[in-house]
Amino acid sequence: MAKLLEGKLVAAAMKEKQTLQVKELEAKGITPTLGIIRVGERPDDISYEKGATKRCEGVGVAVKSIVLPADCSQDQLLGVIRQVNEDASINGVLLLRPLPKHMDDETVRNALDPAKDIDGITDGSLAGVFTGKGSGYAPCTAQACIEILDYFGYELKGKRVAVVGRSLVVGKPLAIMLIDRHATITVCHTRTVDMPAICRAADIIIAAAGKAGVVGGEFFSPGQVVIDVGINFTDEGKMCGDVDFEAAQSVVDAITPVPGGVGTVTNSVLVGNVITAALK
Repeated sequence: MAKLLEGKLVAAAMKEKQTLQVKELEAKGITPTLGIIRVGERPDDISYEKGATKRCEGVGVAVKSIVLPADCSQDQLLGVIRQVNEDASINGVLLLRPLPKHMDDETVRNALDPAKDIDGITDGSLAGVFTGKGSGYAPCTAQACIEILDYFGYELKGKRVAVVGRSLVVGKPLAIMLIDRHATITVCHTRTVDMPAICRAADIIIAAAGKAGVVGGEFFSPGQVVIDVGINFTDEGKMCGDVDFEAAQSVVDAITPVPGGVGTVTNSVLVGNVITAALK
């Protein structure tokens, strides 16, 4: 039976460190502050905002929320982004996406100052990940995968890692982050030939394809560590990952659960980035 890599353990350790950092900042008269920009009333956006706010407040990070109507103009949103860019009291900004269809995502997200882009959505932040230079931050979900592996003591140097998925949110930036830790990476996607064989040969599998059960029983071999980034829902409304959990659990050495794995750590990474921005 595989060991469960529970995100709550990682988040608790991060919270302890972050609480101390906030106290050090407060002693200097600095209150680290997150600005959240939300357009409209999408239930998933509201849920994410509540979760991020709760995690911030748990360590003493302040939150300023700015909510615009779903039918606001792109220029109105860009005006708000300019305001938060110039507001010295706001250290980091979370822009909730996807944006309404009448807005150009690329234009809007790149209006955000990379130094305040604590969720790694701007081209400037991603360039920083790919070059190792710049003032932005890595996407929080990608960083959460690294935090979990580090917390549970899994060495990355020299390890073979199969990353399933090539999005700019997880797959591509995570591959570079793993290379920076001296792992050997194969990025798998819909055009990959014999993906199961590639994954079976890996020491670590990170599934971030966004499709339930895409990583099935034929992908696993004994001794592996599996990180499941996926968040999907069955027809019955049950949350599940990209990995066939039951098939993996009987073969691999360790696996993150869904829910209770990567997603639990992602908000902690977000909070940590706000604190880092304040420290800078």
